[in-house]
Amino acid sequence: SFTMNTYLFVYDLMQFCGHSWIFTNMIIRFMSFGKDSLADTFYSIGLVMRLCQLLSILEILHILIGIDKSRLFPRLLQITERIIVLFVVINSQEEVQGKYIVCILFFLWNLLDVVRYTYNMLARMGIYYLPLTWLNFSLCIPLYPLSVLAKAFAICVSLPYFESFGTYSIKLPFPFAFSIYFPYVLKMYLLVLFTGMCFIIENLFSERKAHLGTGNTLKKRS
Repeated sequence: SFTMNTYLFVYDLMQFCGHSWIFTNMIIRFMSFGKDSLADTFYSIGLVMRLCQLLSILEILHILIGIDKSRLFPRLLQITERIIVLFVVINSQEEVQGKYIVCILFFLWNLLDVVRYTYNMLARMGIYYLPLTWLNFSLCIPLYPLSVLAKAFAICVSLPYFESFGTYSIKLPFPFAFSIYFPYVLKMYLLVLFTGMCFIIENLFSERKAHLGTGNTLKKRS
């Protein structure tokens, strides 16, 4: 309906503005301060980044109620990965926030999202530019695996701090005699991360073929 389409356009516009601000801010800071800007990336743009990622949870709801025709499981995996790495790993460990890997991870996320939300906004209005469509469904194929590697590296960097501080590790008192050592949970999650990557890459290729075809012929979304 017109109302739902307008709502989705506004949502995409908000995300586009947020990620564009982050992306532009990162580039300007790097051009102005060089490598010194990398260490305080999280302190400069972390708040807006967290707001954008929290807002992205609505995309799961959009699929569930049927106003977005994307596949649920791949989108759920992608959003969950970001939420876990950003809020559980990076946000909880101040020592990790100053690492260069955070800047790299944010750069990859925002590059992908600026393109994706630009494409989505135009698609809501029935506008399809072949170069933008090609970029939207092609750029994610090499960049998504790189972002997974960056997530995995961020998790590995955080492990010593989780071990030292005992963050999120739980030891239940008697009579339960049960404990959760969170670094082990993160190590197991690495397996989930790479397993999910294979599934999502397959889905990305499928989406690219559906929208571009074998001969790069543009197909509009129904």
